[in-house]
Amino acid sequence: MSILIKNGEIVTASERYVADILCEGETITRIDKNITAPKSAEVIDAKGKFVFPGFIDPHVHIYLPFMGTFSKDDYITGSEAALVGGTTTLIEMCCPARKDDALEGFELWMKQAVGKSACDFSFHMGVSKFDDATEKQLREIVKRGISSFKIFLAYKGAFGVDDTELYRTLKLAKELGVIVTAHCENETLIAERQKELLAAGKTDPSQHHESRPPAVEAEGVHHLMTFAELTGAATYIVHLSCKEALDQAIAARQRGVRVNVETLIQYLTLDKTYAEKPKFEGAKYVMSPPLRDKRNQEILWNGLRDGLVQTVATDHCPFDFKTQKPMGKNDFTKIPNGIPSLEERINLLYTYGVKTGKIDLHTFVNAASTQVAKTFDLFPRKGTIQPGADADLVVFDPNYRGKISVKTQHMNLDYSAFEGWKIEGRPSVVTVRGQVAVRDGKFVGKHGHGKFLQRKPSHF
Repeated sequence: MSILIKNGEIVTASERYVADILCEGETITRIDKNITAPKSAEVIDAKGKFVFPGFIDPHVHIYLPFMGTFSKDDYITGSEAALVGGTTTLIEMCCPARKDDALEGFELWMKQAVGKSACDFSFHMGVSKFDDATEKQLREIVKRGISSFKIFLAYKGAFGVDDTELYRTLKLAKELGVIVTAHCENETLIAERQKELLAAGKTDPSQHHESRPPAVEAEGVHHLMTFAELTGAATYIVHLSCKEALDQAIAARQRGVRVNVETLIQYLTLDKTYAEKPKFEGAKYVMSPPLRDKRNQEILWNGLRDGLVQTVATDHCPFDFKTQKPMGKNDFTKIPNGIPSLEERINLLYTYGVKTGKIDLHTFVNAASTQVAKTFDLFPRKGTIQPGADADLVVFDPNYRGKISVKTQHMNLDYSAFEGWKIEGRPSVVTVRGQVAVRDGKFVGKHGHGKFLQRKPSHF
């Protein structure tokens, strides 16, 4: 099977030009002007449209037991939502609890995706404890094609590691060439502040932010950076939300620490006033780290533009507003955390980033695709448009105008955090390894087409 995409304006992290793209089988085989379509090839006219490399979300939760409940999406709904939004590859956080076996956890997460996902996928392997048995299993998991770990400096007793485990995880990662992704918040400060707020009768969703203000996140980043500096491990800060935390990462980078920074589309577009909405509406906007003061948005956009922030993810973690968020009706610490946006990331980043002049098209592609692929050992198979790369392509219509709504979303959720928001542009055709998966906002792909992407560690 072959696909010929004609007359589109190809945009990568570094180039922009008009040409045709021939895809044969699962890969891109030729890029040129005026390519004659092979027999039986499907021809897609992309005149007046952009053609981007398939986007990669480096931070999602599709399957997640958390806070006494389960995330709502599975790899059927999750991969459909991703693809409709232009994301062709997911990297999920595999998060076995501290009491669980690491290898069994990895195999459990694999079973959720294999044979179901319509897009390609990989995992960051969660390290929720570190002992001799776990170390042996982590080595085996890396041999099976995982090149990144995930650690939590929060959620002590559930997923979080202590300092000895943190040090040993980073040492192992350095030895194996694995990059360590990290949730950076100081767990002790959070726990103490939560107790104080609840004791004072402050229980509503807005108090979530007060329990983990910017200083708590900044301390978590500083803590990780100290350990990374002493071990030499490559690190990646997930969901960075504020200036105070970014300052700590930049300072560490200046003294030679190997650190990349991820922010989220939520932090670029929403602020903490959303979590302060009355009548428990704010629960829709509870996540960790929390939404911050609006002043942080400009800092994060500028960080993307200037290369201080490398990637934009979602931390997609869907919990229903009517049946799951109310677990914390009288206690904000029990609200399941997450602001789902897997489907909306690219449209929001384009509309409120590129169209407003905050970032250019190359930064857009780099932050949502190319840099992710490079950081997590997928480049140049993913993250670019060149012969030999996988035929993951997004034909993007910049002239489309629409609104986001729960009524039309593919995520398995009873609300949208961006209800009624206007978007300018959307994917009109999306391909995954040479197979058309989306046409004009409708999923037309095949579940099970998605492959587990084996990755070889490179961060020595």
